[in-house]
Amino acid sequence: MEVDTTFLKSRRGIVKVAEMATLFVAFVCFVAASTPKYIAATVLEFFITSLLLVLYLLKLNKRLTFVFWPLVDVFNSVFATVYFIILSLMAMATYTVTGMVVGGVVCFLSAGLLCVDSYLLFKSITFNRPRAEAQSTNT
Repeated sequence: MEVDTTFLKSRRGIVKVAEMATLFVAFVCFVAASTPKYIAATVLEFFITSLLLVLYLLKLNKRLTFVFWPLVDVFNSVFATVYFIILSLMAMATYTVTGMVVGGVVCFLSAGLLCVDSYLLFKSITFNRPRAEAQSTNT
């Protein structure tokens, strides 16, 4: 099984890695503040993002064709964006420890990256256009 290193160098790959980094930093901040509900949310999204990254790195999305993976990724990014905006606002509004405020700010950054990811994905999804035409208009 070969690894697609060009995905890591692409815009989407860089955004995915940045998402994982911000989610990990938010996780560490929430662990320091010992807030279990925020910890669970960041761990879950970190896990989902890492699975999607591995899926794209190993080109499993081309082998497992029974699911349209870009659409799954878009839905995940959109729902996670909304969820992390709400979570970050709650963490910043009800803070008791500095770790909650920092975690809330980092979650807000993560929500921004998720929004960028969903935009990049939605732009590359071809609905009624041939693939070659859609790819030439996205570059």
